[in-house]
Amino acid sequence: MNVASRPNDIQAVIEADRAHVWHHLSQHKQYESVDPKIYVEGKGTRVWDATGKEYLDAVAGAVWTVNVGYGRTTIADAVRDQLVKLNYFAGAAGNVPAALFAEKLIEKMPGMTRVYYSNSGSEANEKVFKMVRQIAHRKHNGGKYKILYRDRDYHGTTLGTLAAAGQKERREQYGPMPEGFVEVPHCLEYRSQWGDVDDYGIRAANAIEEVILREGPETVGLLCLEPVTAGGGVITPPKGYWERVQEICRKYDVLLHIDEVVCGMGRTGKWFGYQHYGIEPDFVTMAKGVASGYAAISCTVTTEKVFEMFKDDPTDPMSYFRDISTFGGCTSGPAAALENMRIIEDEGLLENTLKMGERLMNNLRELQSRHQVIGDVRGLGLFCGAELVMDRATKEPAPEKMVQAVTADCLAQGVIIGATNRSVPGLNNTLCMSPPLIINASEIDQITGAIDKALTKVFG
Repeated sequence: MNVASRPNDIQAVIEADRAHVWHHLSQHKQYESVDPKIYVEGKGTRVWDATGKEYLDAVAGAVWTVNVGYGRTTIADAVRDQLVKLNYFAGAAGNVPAALFAEKLIEKMPGMTRVYYSNSGSEANEKVFKMVRQIAHRKHNGGKYKILYRDRDYHGTTLGTLAAAGQKERREQYGPMPEGFVEVPHCLEYRSQWGDVDDYGIRAANAIEEVILREGPETVGLLCLEPVTAGGGVITPPKGYWERVQEICRKYDVLLHIDEVVCGMGRTGKWFGYQHYGIEPDFVTMAKGVASGYAAISCTVTTEKVFEMFKDDPTDPMSYFRDISTFGGCTSGPAAALENMRIIEDEGLLENTLKMGERLMNNLRELQSRHQVIGDVRGLGLFCGAELVMDRATKEPAPEKMVQAVTADCLAQGVIIGATNRSVPGLNNTLCMSPPLIINASEIDQITGAIDKALTKVFG
């Protein structure tokens, strides 16, 4: 790291950023008095900012993306070599890395057969919604067009995917939303909607059936769920939930879409989060960790049964999936994804994820025993959350400003953690951790040590 030796160059970069860059999820009034944060280098699990300060990144690029860590020269080399050979051709034709990665990916996903490429998780999910609407017209005379989504889940930033967002603050001021999207209840047992009930997972799944019956099974075409709710609070499904969800979808001929944009590519200790639960989806979408941020890529993966619905009548000019993603034709994405997958396999990162995830959860539970503000600890693999409350008995959520103060103090200590924010009104109170899958035990302890100090400082 040698940025600090070029202060004049960096100050020019900071001023260019301040003057011209519109940052994501940021209120820019602050940058009139403070410098915007600029990261300039990364290696392994760590990044450095423009001042030369080092940080342990416990959220893999802030949004659960850099699964294999920073500075992977073999991925960069694979991308560079492919770009020189062939950088792009529209997805109406094939290319070598796209074919090879699709084959490799399908090997990890029994029951799935087809991969549709695009360039973001939002776009991958939007493709599913379009496929379902087209199936509704072609196979159900316009019926079965409704798309069910779950409270607290999130599926993207387009208007279509925001219509399927169970995070009300994400949707605020972007309406009116497209029609035909219907919410089902969340499955967070810690905040049970039905009080103390036996078999909470079954009860939460049955609530989906109640929505289907209310709307009319003949109108419902798709159920879209995250395997583990991410930005809505790191919500792991209760026992029995997914098995019952599968039964309900089959009973009412509702296609099941698993959004693996966050959980996919090893984050939970398996290749995909849904594989922990023995379910058989009709669609699986993925993005973030597919290439660990080294290139833009997303995938919409389907079964042969779904695929066949779009080729059954070659004489009908409307029978195929009439869609294109411009940057789904970039060869850099699948080239990076192939090498990314090789690294996960060769370095045993699925096993490391399970081992280090267990350590992280144990550390968080130990913090819970000493900090009354931690009301609940939950997670799967290296995808963990700690919900902060002002009172364990009432479960009164900690104020968002105090939760953000914890993340700010960790940042000052040189550890980057996340927190739910501006997502679920009154419930943006969960600390989030999703470090690169290469993380080691001492780094896990550094993360929880920083949280320990921050909780003491903010809450006493």
